[in-house]
Amino acid sequence: MSFIGHILGGALGIVASLSQQQTNGASTWGTLNNPLLPQFLTNNPLPLGFPWGPLTAKHDNPYTSAPNTGVIRAYDFTIKRGQIAPDGYMKDVLLVNGQFPGPMLEANWGDTFIITVHNRIVGPEEGTALHWHGLLQKGSPWFDGVPAVQQCPIAPGSSFTYSFKADLYGSSWYHSHYSAQFAGGLFGPMIIHGPSNAPYDIDLGPVMLSDYYHTEYFKLVQGVMASTSEANFNPAPASDNNLINGKMNFNCSTVAAGGITPCNSNAGISKFKFTTGKTHRLRLMNLGGEGLQRFSIDGHNMTVIANDFVPIKPYTTNVVTLGIGQRSDVLVTANAGKSNSAFWMRSNLSTICAITTQPAALAAIYYDRADTNKAPTSAAWDVPDPGTCANDDLSLTVPYYPLAPSTPSVTQTLEINFFINDTGHFLWKLGAESFRADYNHPILLLANEGNFTYPDEWNVQNYGSNTTIRIVVNNPGPAAHPMHLHGHNMQVIHEGPGDWDGVSTTGGSNPQRRDVQLVRNGGHMVMQFDADNPGVWPFHCHIAWHVSGGLYANILERPADIAKDAPIPMVLAQTCRDWASWSKGTIVDQIDSGL
Repeated sequence: MSFIGHILGGALGIVASLSQQQTNGASTWGTLNNPLLPQFLTNNPLPLGFPWGPLTAKHDNPYTSAPNTGVIRAYDFTIKRGQIAPDGYMKDVLLVNGQFPGPMLEANWGDTFIITVHNRIVGPEEGTALHWHGLLQKGSPWFDGVPAVQQCPIAPGSSFTYSFKADLYGSSWYHSHYSAQFAGGLFGPMIIHGPSNAPYDIDLGPVMLSDYYHTEYFKLVQGVMASTSEANFNPAPASDNNLINGKMNFNCSTVAAGGITPCNSNAGISKFKFTTGKTHRLRLMNLGGEGLQRFSIDGHNMTVIANDFVPIKPYTTNVVTLGIGQRSDVLVTANAGKSNSAFWMRSNLSTICAITTQPAALAAIYYDRADTNKAPTSAAWDVPDPGTCANDDLSLTVPYYPLAPSTPSVTQTLEINFFINDTGHFLWKLGAESFRADYNHPILLLANEGNFTYPDEWNVQNYGSNTTIRIVVNNPGPAAHPMHLHGHNMQVIHEGPGDWDGVSTTGGSNPQRRDVQLVRNGGHMVMQFDADNPGVWPFHCHIAWHVSGGLYANILERPADIAKDAPIPMVLAQTCRDWASWSKGTIVDQIDSGL
């Protein structure tokens, strides 16, 4: 019997032989005592019940109607290295407050986050910075969290305080944007409560899906960025496992004999509790480094109500497809069995669209009276992988609040390609350039000073005073790419195989909006956005190894208005001074793009 077969048969995985501290540090993710949402109601209740007042998902523009609640949500994060075994394989990871995955950020729509980040990474020391994925950062472009773009990295031993508004609502995450640190564990969920577009009874909170690598992230980057002639060259490393809320078992018999890393084949899996007859909200998130996830729950249909930070008209499916960085909120009613029933939750890395050794992740769902020490015996849905490496058909995903696309004032085509440079290194490029960061000279800070002349390798696309920007992404290569735009929800005008024909559109007067869209291999994506947010906004593939190799561009939006938008907080200058002082006496081992 296969290892997964043993788990399905109940021989492994339900009663774990490792403690929660050993597998996930100080985190309670994946345990039955992890609190439901909202978690802050007891000590910090919703002001006036609904702080967004009469605003609704259907009738109010989320990009212009965000309230100001006056409520501060303060968090304090300390980033350190630590050793844990999420799947039984003990390894060094990066932890936030001793937790993997990191602690949850939670707020109401219109609250203000104030988050102080302490960089205590040693052995070796590294810079860091945190990005708050999907938020618009209107009026606070300095706090988007991308080093070399909006800030200098946070130097080892230093701290940085981010301050920004919860300007959209729904499900998202935060993660390091420094090299591939997020593939080494530096991420966590971010939940912003807002108007509902569908009724439900219980919010189960984040369901974090993440491919998992046993090799330390910097060694993986070394292989990705090695010369093609070097023995360790590997531009597409395979993940070793797949996790749900930071847990899954691993077959330790596959570990090479003589290895010094401890391994336990029964680390345990995540567990969830369903209340019979009730409808549950699950906030699905792909927080991995590379792999495309296909999520399902045996015997249960899922109603999709939001993609990324965009509520959509609900539709029903058995499988949800998520590329790196994408989120889907789904509703699931516990009506597939009796009160003592149990079912498998599954997330499979697409073996057609991802590179992995062990693609299957499992978690257990227990109804009220089920025995939580027994493995479910349910059968998976028979829904074959379509192999398109694309999201669900755009015609299925209709935003709840309609926004008609404007006539673009500029259209640009950016093609995704790869090449071997003169030193024998494999690199990606978006448009004509492969990106490389300069940590000491953040582009936004230079733009604020009126400096709009940059090296080609910064790949800055200056759109001047254009009011609506349309970008056609053609991807003739063999790999799909989850393309993420900062500072906006992009309207996805079209996607499909081959190059865009210049005419076809999907969604008419209300196309899908989201902040990450999969561009299938051998295909294209057409997106556009209104230039209503002056700043420098990254547009990049969210696969860790691809952005390390330069698949990244900077969108310079309304440069003349950047200095008028908001004064630069003093913390930006101090952080650059701290970084300059540290990097002057230390060689910064920037072997990849830096992001």
